[in-house]
Amino acid sequence: MARAAAVTSPTPRPAPLADRSEAVLSRLQLLVTRKLDGLLQGDYAGLLPGPGSEAGESREYRPGDDVRRMDWPVTARTTTPHVRRTVADRELETWLALDLSASLDFGTGQWLKREVVVAAAAAITHLTVRGGNRIGAVIGTGGGVSAPARRWRGGAPPVGPGVLTRLPARSGRKEAQGLLRAVAGTAIRPGRGDLGALVEMLNRPPRRRGVAVVVSDFLAPVEQWARPMRKLRVRHDVLAIEVVDPRELELPDVGVLPVVDPESGELHEVQTADPRLRQRYAEAATAQRAAIAAALRGAGAAHLRLRTDRDWLLDMVRFVAAQRHARTRGTTR
Repeated sequence: MARAAAVTSPTPRPAPLADRSEAVLSRLQLLVTRKLDGLLQGDYAGLLPGPGSEAGESREYRPGDDVRRMDWPVTARTTTPHVRRTVADRELETWLALDLSASLDFGTGQWLKREVVVAAAAAITHLTVRGGNRIGAVIGTGGGVSAPARRWRGGAPPVGPGVLTRLPARSGRKEAQGLLRAVAGTAIRPGRGDLGALVEMLNRPPRRRGVAVVVSDFLAPVEQWARPMRKLRVRHDVLAIEVVDPRELELPDVGVLPVVDPESGELHEVQTADPRLRQRYAEAATAQRAAIAAALRGAGAAHLRLRTDRDWLLDMVRFVAAQRHARTRGTTR
């Protein structure tokens, strides 16, 4: 199925998110804090179980040491109080790979897809930093090459290389808020993004084991990002958050509808009154989403789908609860 599923919306487009990022983030922070803390009982370090802290060597107890770190087996053998040191640099580290390519600047539900990406990043950040862990991000956008909205006559439409940005992993709420402001303020550029290169940024340089979260609509060709996802899973717990708009799954019967690829500018006019066309579109969309799900499953990634016409936060809560239940039964997938 082509990216031309990005149907032009009949409703006025809201102001760019960058222009109202502070207000949006303030509302998101309040919403996430109230609902996640209210609906999730217990303390969650993140959406997936992480490796946590790693114990180091023992040393003799000193006044002021935390008694909760007492190493009782060594204390019993030596008859001298010992505490277990932890490796300070082994906190859980979470990395976000956020796809903000042009195809995400679209939505016919309650939200734009890019707003769901920012909201998911806010929720993950909230769940991560309240455990004192570090979080960083890599952001991918289009290449900034503008393509006119017209019909292409032969050959591939001009597209630009993707622009990738890395935000270093830091701990603390102040740093996390700065990361979210940078994400919300990222301008979406025209041109084709490269999801495979974005995921590969989490593989290079190699990092210690942690949690990696990839947020995208995954509309790039599967062969572009499937291998980097498999490589990522070798060292990390991976969560793939797929953002979907209902018009990407089925077409409404609204007569002639202009449909445009936001990354290349390719424009088509579709006669949606044709029931056979709508059926073929729905079948192609179903096959495309099945291929995406199969590739993510083959990579060993946990898969969460968020829709622009649904309560994304409630879907995240249900996912976290399902992961917790699966872990208690001996499986996390």
